[in-house]
Amino acid sequence: MPEEIHVLDKKVRLLQPDTGFRTGLDSVMLAAACPAADFETVLDIGCGVGGAAFSLLYRERQIKLTGVDLQPVMIELAQENAKLNKLEAQCNFIQSDIRNFTAPLFDHVICNPPYLEAATHVPSPDAGLAMARGHQSEDISLEDWVKAAHRLVKSNGSFTLIHRADQLDRIIHALGKMFGKTDIIPLWPKAGEPANRVIVRTWKDKRSPITLLPGLIRHEEDGSYTKEAQLILREGKAFVTD
Repeated sequence: MPEEIHVLDKKVRLLQPDTGFRTGLDSVMLAAACPAADFETVLDIGCGVGGAAFSLLYRERQIKLTGVDLQPVMIELAQENAKLNKLEAQCNFIQSDIRNFTAPLFDHVICNPPYLEAATHVPSPDAGLAMARGHQSEDISLEDWVKAAHRLVKSNGSFTLIHRADQLDRIIHALGKMFGKTDIIPLWPKAGEPANRVIVRTWKDKRSPITLLPGLIRHEEDGSYTKEAQLILREGKAFVTD
């Protein structure tokens, strides 16, 4: 039986499997960094049950969003979540392998790819969790996610992904010459601690040097959210990176 959770201070309801991959704050952070605007189209590759998708749709009600995931159960739950949040008209969810998925090009692509790949650790015995971590019949690599995003986004469109901070070098290498202008947004658990997540936002066919943006500290010393984090995690605001 699926369980119901809430994000954005209970503004968004999500059904998810009661075992396996869990929708977390990274999905909300990813949505906050996507520069989508009214009437634009967004593709969420590896969408899961729609954590990032519905967080973005809460902020930008006039976009059209498509989610793609390999797991049928995730797509079924994402479709149920569209009904729960009364957003059926704004989104569509499709079961497909992102390496083979085709569609008209999108203004923006977002992605929360697996943080672990099959060759780097022992697979989880939970099939859903193993797949979410990258253990698929033919493992999907970080490079595969980047290639799919490049193939499916319009010229001058953006690709935004969130990942572990220690994978930044791999991400930049994977982007290679396929993307140009790139913003890097580090996420720190607390002040004075190393970043443990990084958001990379890049544009196809735009050229400029990589920009390291100020980033975000998520927690105060007492464990509560910082004011900046609250605006994103509770109110659904976009990242302020100026």
